[in-house]
Amino acid sequence: MRQLALGVRLRADAVFDSFSPGFNAEILSALRKPSAVPLWLWGSRGSGKTHLLQAVCASAGEKAAYFPLDRSLALPPEALRGFESCRVLCIDDVDAVAGDLSWETALFELFNAAAELHTRLIFAAGAAPRQPDWRLDDWRSRAAACIVYQLRDLDEAGLIEALRLRAAQRGLQLPQETSEYLLKRMPRDLRTLLEFLDELDEASLEAQRRLTIPFIRDAVEKYAKKRS
Repeated sequence: MRQLALGVRLRADAVFDSFSPGFNAEILSALRKPSAVPLWLWGSRGSGKTHLLQAVCASAGEKAAYFPLDRSLALPPEALRGFESCRVLCIDDVDAVAGDLSWETALFELFNAAAELHTRLIFAAGAAPRQPDWRLDDWRSRAAACIVYQLRDLDEAGLIEALRLRAAQRGLQLPQETSEYLLKRMPRDLRTLLEFLDELDEASLEAQRRLTIPFIRDAVEKYAKKRS
């Protein structure tokens, strides 16, 4: 995969098999299929947008690139040039540049160049393409031309499945009652839950203890104190 100057790397766990689809099975199916039609994914924080973009790149291999705009604002808009030649280009946090005419112009030019080369474009944002306060009408029209999918937040069963998948990736067995305990005492933000599970795994290895509810209770209390 083409790398960025900011040192962005794909997360090893961000693959399709580790994504709990919940109500988003149609989106998952659309992303798995090769297509030159641009897609726009939008949803709340922690809904899995970044995971899915990186999973697309992992599946496409070396001819794919992942470009997160919220972490790339230190770069000039010209940094986008050349990425239209990738077979697959995933641009995350597109709405982070809403109102910046230079970046919107760069996105407009990229969109047109990618269309000529039949490059697959997939955008992700926190809002549907017509909602951000774009300044460039030409870019607004291009964004609105994408096929739009809204990622729906996972329900409790979906969150438990997501935790199980992450635990399995790390070689852990996460009992149902342990997952339910976590959901009752932690924010139901998938990103927070998965990051906390990773911390739990590392803490359990260090302490040479299993992920029992008493062990997790102590970890949750420490987490709450750090945030207070």
